[in-house]
Amino acid sequence: MKLSNEELNNILPNNGPVLEEVRKYIDKYKNDLIVIKYGGNIFIDRNIFNNFIEDISILNKLGLSIVVIHGGGPRIKRELDKSNIQSKFIKGLRVTDEKIINIVEDVLIDFNKDIVDSLKEKNTEAISIHTKKNNVIEVIQESEELGFVGKPNKINNDTIINILEKNVVPIISPLGLKDNQTFNINGDTAAGAIAKSLKARRLILMTNIEGVLDKNKKLIEEVTSSEILKMIEDETITGGMIPKINTCVDAVNNGVTGVVIVDGRKPHSILFEIFSDKGAGTLIRK
Repeated sequence: MKLSNEELNNILPNNGPVLEEVRKYIDKYKNDLIVIKYGGNIFIDRNIFNNFIEDISILNKLGLSIVVIHGGGPRIKRELDKSNIQSKFIKGLRVTDEKIINIVEDVLIDFNKDIVDSLKEKNTEAISIHTKKNNVIEVIQESEELGFVGKPNKINNDTIINILEKNVVPIISPLGLKDNQTFNINGDTAAGAIAKSLKARRLILMTNIEGVLDKNKKLIEEVTSSEILKMIEDETITGGMIPKINTCVDAVNNGVTGVVIVDGRKPHSILFEIFSDKGAGTLIRK
């Protein structure tokens, strides 16, 4: 069913992409899957959260198939601090014992419910997917020393596709099960695994940075996987961006058409990425 210009104008925000471009890209993406990872340290900010909820609701009302994976690092840290639990990290991953995994699971499930309830307030049907309900991620243990940290081993695509076919948005926590034991998963890793398994057209990683920057700190709008790996070698890309980029490269080399790193702080950055010629952030292709 094609939406009229009037119907589109009623759905789209005033400060979003232009109508002509939106119409063109709705047709482009209507038979494809878009996986969106919502995470990063700034996403405790409620204004940014509300903007994200509005964008997901708009995408759903336009008939696009959207899968959302959320993080929760800052919220987890806040809860661990309340319990005076110090976290130890190995290569960016939190060492997770039995006490910590219980807190992590509670926090992520609570955040998941927050996203689902917020979408319902916008008349958008969403459903929670986590270790206590509709689990779709099976894991293997990352390593003994990290404890209950897993990496995805198998994704139940059928459950996700059945939800999408009902025009409902699956909201997935980065948690998985192994022998009924809950494991925490790095959010980007979980999003990459799901995008690969579903052969998504796009994986969008919402972050608190503009995108990938060159040596002169200028935004790179589009880059190939081999070019971006050279940027790690010559130390243009360093620190915490390296695992994120490795996830992107792994995804585009395993069936995902393109991965985009976008700045979630900018209003409607997801809409501009999907529905405008210019896009937003950095697009990484094979």
